[in-house]
Amino acid sequence: MQYMEKYIKENGITYELRGEQYYPLLELPEQKEIGKYGRLHLEYLKAHRKGRYTNILSEGALNQRLYEIDVEAKTMVESIISRVATERGIDENLKSHDMLRWVAEMNNIKASAEEIVLREVVYV
Repeated sequence: MQYMEKYIKENGITYELRGEQYYPLLELPEQKEIGKYGRLHLEYLKAHRKGRYTNILSEGALNQRLYEIDVEAKTMVESIISRVATERGIDENLKSHDMLRWVAEMNNIKASAEEIVLREVVYV
């Protein structure tokens, strides 16, 4: 009977001997927490870009890509909200004098910012 090594490495993959057969030791890349925009992008890929979804998934880069989309979208929304609020004069002074108007203005700005981000980042 010939001696078989416990572990072998071929094509960058390590295999472990179990019984009479070698099994690959595969590890998933680190999984990062995906937020709202990453999940929306995932649904968009599955529904409208199946080829791209399959490629990214098979490369093992799906979670990282969704995380990057999520971070980019959140940053962009915050930036747009801040810039537009400053341009329109929506500040703490308005908040202290007319809370309802401040809330209405901020909700309007946030909705507009999210619409822009969905169109330019998420649904691409």
